[in-house]
Amino acid sequence: MTSTSPGRRTRRRARATLAAATSAGLAATGLLVFAGSAQAAETLGGAAEQSGRYYGAAVAPHLLGEADYASTLNQEFDSVVAENVMKWDATEPNRGQFDFGGGDQLVAHAQEQGMEVRGHTLVWHAQQPSWVNGLGGDDLRQAMLDHIDGVAGHYAGQISSWDVVNEAFEWDGSRRQSNLQQQLGDGWIEEAFRAADAADPEAKLCYNDFGTDAINAKSDGIYAMVQDFLARGVPIDCVGFQSHLDSNSDLSSYQANLQRFSDLGVDVEITELDIGGSGSAQADAYRQVTEACLAVSRCTGITIWGFTDRHSWRADDTPLLFDTNYQKKEAYHAVLDALNAA
Repeated sequence: MTSTSPGRRTRRRARATLAAATSAGLAATGLLVFAGSAQAAETLGGAAEQSGRYYGAAVAPHLLGEADYASTLNQEFDSVVAENVMKWDATEPNRGQFDFGGGDQLVAHAQEQGMEVRGHTLVWHAQQPSWVNGLGGDDLRQAMLDHIDGVAGHYAGQISSWDVVNEAFEWDGSRRQSNLQQQLGDGWIEEAFRAADAADPEAKLCYNDFGTDAINAKSDGIYAMVQDFLARGVPIDCVGFQSHLDSNSDLSSYQANLQRFSDLGVDVEITELDIGGSGSAQADAYRQVTEACLAVSRCTGITIWGFTDRHSWRADDTPLLFDTNYQKKEAYHAVLDALNAA
């Protein structure tokens, strides 16, 4: 099992406990059969909350001044994550000099709206500040540890879950040969998780990656790492499945992959969902992903990577639930219906 503090264990299990208690209570009173007749929730966050989950969105704080952006976010979602402002280059542009302006703005907005905040991301091979590039060996290790302590420590107690390490595996299941891997060796991911645990003991600690939407070589490699961490008491609480998809993506083993990680004893979260396409094909893919999460008891929630096609990093693929004019797409209704049916 993981080496976790009581505080984080309580937070980690809160939504799962709510979901179980809700189902048990309905069953005990004979109302479970009639749950579908209850009034359906009208927002994504509200619908997800019915099963003890969250439904969140990636946010760029500078867009909060756009009225339609802010109002859609505030109405529909109960969790947020920063697209970029909590990454290494944004938070520590010069060594030892931290800039939390964008992150603090997002956290303050979330707290005002009663939203959870996911932290993304403490350590990643990309979007490192230029001063990191020339570091090696013990100097790079200390820089990484200091960065984790500085950022996770600053937000301690305000983050529901941290993506401690992001995208550290190749497609074949081997470790990505980043500067961190080459300079620090296989132990650097464990070191990062232990440092995050020390800096923010209340947050769930997650490993996050793309290309894990199936049982494949990459997810096998991550699975083996998580299994090893749990066996040795390394503090890891969840695995994030980014899920950058297209309408024709093969989702035949998506749920099974979530389930096998859950069976290890960690939570699973869908962390960066977007699905290129349009119309019924896109809606059906969104429905499948949503239903997969709902079918896995330890899938604690879904975050979409943005929410309007107007500001998507994949704008040409129209991958989100609201169009460029903030109108609800067919995919939105498919997700809402699936959440309400849970």
